[in-house]
Amino acid sequence: MDKPSLPELQQPLMAGVGCESPVWKPGEPELGSPFGETAFAESLTGWQFLPPPLSSVSACLGEPGPADFEHPCRLQQQRHFSSLDEKSQFPGASAEFIDKLEFIQPNVISGIPIYRVMDRQGQIINPSEDPHLPQEKVLKFYKTMTLLNTMDRILYDSQRQGRISFYMTNYGEEGTHVGSAAALDNTDLVFGQYREAGVLMYRDYPLEQFMAQCYGNVNDLSKGRQMPVHYGCRERHFVTISSPLATQIPQAVGAAYAAKRANANRIVICYFGEGAASEGDAHAGFNFAATLECPIIFFCRNNGYAISTPTSEQYRGDGIAARGPGYGILSIRVDGNDVFAVYNATKEARQRAVAENQPFLIEAMTYRIGHHSTSDDSSAYRSVDEVSYWDKQDHPILRLRHYMQSHGWWDDEQEKAWRKQSSKKVMEAFQQAERKLKPNPSLLFSDVYQEMPAQLRKQQESLASHLQTYGEHYPLDHFEQ
Repeated sequence: MDKPSLPELQQPLMAGVGCESPVWKPGEPELGSPFGETAFAESLTGWQFLPPPLSSVSACLGEPGPADFEHPCRLQQQRHFSSLDEKSQFPGASAEFIDKLEFIQPNVISGIPIYRVMDRQGQIINPSEDPHLPQEKVLKFYKTMTLLNTMDRILYDSQRQGRISFYMTNYGEEGTHVGSAAALDNTDLVFGQYREAGVLMYRDYPLEQFMAQCYGNVNDLSKGRQMPVHYGCRERHFVTISSPLATQIPQAVGAAYAAKRANANRIVICYFGEGAASEGDAHAGFNFAATLECPIIFFCRNNGYAISTPTSEQYRGDGIAARGPGYGILSIRVDGNDVFAVYNATKEARQRAVAENQPFLIEAMTYRIGHHSTSDDSSAYRSVDEVSYWDKQDHPILRLRHYMQSHGWWDDEQEKAWRKQSSKKVMEAFQQAERKLKPNPSLLFSDVYQEMPAQLRKQQESLASHLQTYGEHYPLDHFEQ
């Protein structure tokens, strides 16, 4: 093999490094991609690749052999590339080299803006962002939000009177439920945390079922086995709530991956609070969703508190949306008290998740006006004035009412009539649920195994024997026989 001349050696090895492109001569093989992978190049649009592998460059030396760093060919190659011109090829990150020692500041992603459509007076800020929803749909938004608010008030009081064992209100977060639910397809699978009753209500889950679940009566779909507010409904594609924080996140990702493999043309939406985002399951879920390219929306309700822990003590970064880019997830922060902003963001995320098979993270900024649950007294860790501001000045229901009134779709008389009607509906369902019997105690042992194991059968027999002997000490007349 003839050795090349010095001018030939001085030709740059690839284009895009501030010098002329390599010269192709007749009779020589055409120059191509060093990797020979068009798809790989497309997935890294705008990147510069390193020169061809060393073995092809060493043609100037004859047959490939041990590296000779003193050879003129290699020295000439080094002269054409300064240290900072070299492009990183580490498989674990996409970045350029720098020559200055500098640690990344924790606020490198900070101050993520909050997307909103309406201001606090219900006025559209940017007409191009107005979803232009028909009157009947906006009325459904409002009636669902206010009906949920009414149900919360009655069931909260019911727990305080000892009628049910536990309850969690949704005060102040109604906009996050309804805005997101309205943007979904009814077949999209929902994994909730425990404060998403409005999603089920928007899907026309009957008041009677909400009450039956909280009372654990014979009409309860879970047969009285769950705590109150742990709803679930197969017909409406709402997975039953589980108490432990964040367990639903990796489960939702698995469901989304299954939907992707089945070409089901639907997405999964997974709701959680900013407190749950501190759990390890959140990290696992985000990472799996990104690497497996799952059609899922992670919907974080950032309501300011993880029970009694304020956000200032939960994390040091800029909320939850700032975490998305680190996992490779498209993310947005929205005003959770603006039902239209929530609707627009969820609708866009859903369309793209289905079309592109990729996850999205929505952080809805809102405020939990009520106590965490009936087991909590929030006056111990926040002021009355703080709560009052959000209740009176920046409530999602109030904002939507302003919007409707400005369009002539709602007035004070309609408000008064609807409040009366909704209270009546909730009270009727409440009274009906309270009169129903509890499920038969034998159902404690069913619906788990197809064939009951001997150990479980033994426990069932033990309970039956105990109740036969001491039944007079139990309110068995309250249970279905």
